[in-house]
Amino acid sequence: MTSSRPLPAHLGASFSVQQALDAGINKGRLRRRDLEIPFRGVRRQVRTPADRADLDPFERQQVERRTRAHEYGPRLRSGQFLSHESAVAIWGGPMPLVLTDGRPADGRTLPVHVTTLGSGSLVRADGVRAHRLRAPVARILRPSGLTVASPELTFAGLGTWSLLDLVALGDYFCRVWRVGYGRPHAGKASYSTVDGLRTAVELGRRVGATRLRRAIELIREDSWSARESTVRCRIVWAGLPEPELNVDVYDDHGRFLACVDLAYPTRKVAIEYQGLRHAQRYAADVERIAALRAAGWTVIEVTSTLFARPEELILRIRRALVGHPGTSSGRS
Repeated sequence: MTSSRPLPAHLGASFSVQQALDAGINKGRLRRRDLEIPFRGVRRQVRTPADRADLDPFERQQVERRTRAHEYGPRLRSGQFLSHESAVAIWGGPMPLVLTDGRPADGRTLPVHVTTLGSGSLVRADGVRAHRLRAPVARILRPSGLTVASPELTFAGLGTWSLLDLVALGDYFCRVWRVGYGRPHAGKASYSTVDGLRTAVELGRRVGATRLRRAIELIREDSWSARESTVRCRIVWAGLPEPELNVDVYDDHGRFLACVDLAYPTRKVAIEYQGLRHAQRYAADVERIAALRAAGWTVIEVTSTLFARPEELILRIRRALVGHPGTSSGRS
């Protein structure tokens, strides 16, 4: 069997049939087995499936959604852009986990969200959920060439999400990349601001506007993960003092000990979320937590099991704050 003719590099991994024809590729070449058809009128080069065993279900679904959005990209026409969950995936933000029969759904089976501006024709294609936005809005052209809703527009269009999911996304978009010991990407520009999200919500009628406004008031600039955002909200809603986020801790000699997810520095109480960890990171976490405890800190490790038992988590925090296991109030 003869090998397939190499495709022009500028077409990329996914491209429209028209782009290929314009590049001088004949229709017969577009039917070869090294190409797949993710959407009508689009071709994608067949590739070896990526090994995503090291990703948790949330990350895996996000990556799969992002892949699908990129595959649809060549079909986008003037006045159309990727939106809603597809835009969140492109921006790399957290989103709710979709389940099928109680298990995480394959993100490749979830719809790509495409919004049409004004009165243009809505997309009608398998695997696509079409939306319309009549008011003029800002759009962002990503370096990859995809036209995608801005962070502000993305957030404002997700009023059907739960309050906790909206807060987590808002925290992600508004994170300030501060300078600190070992902090990654110090000085990197935030995707948006709290005021920017608020302005977008107030422009026009929004589904779930009340929930969106409430979420905006709960957004903070120092949260590093969706789980941290959820734990923080649960703490505050339980009537406990709001913890500081991602606090750098030093010992009495000025030696850096750790950056703590959530903390009450004056009481030396730290709350650390423990997600999926590899052996090397696990060993580092053990040493970091041991150093904190040796310096007199109480460290509450939030595993996935404890995360699913919020009442028990709040009880442990209350006890740690008052320093007495028999006291139920943790107010300052």
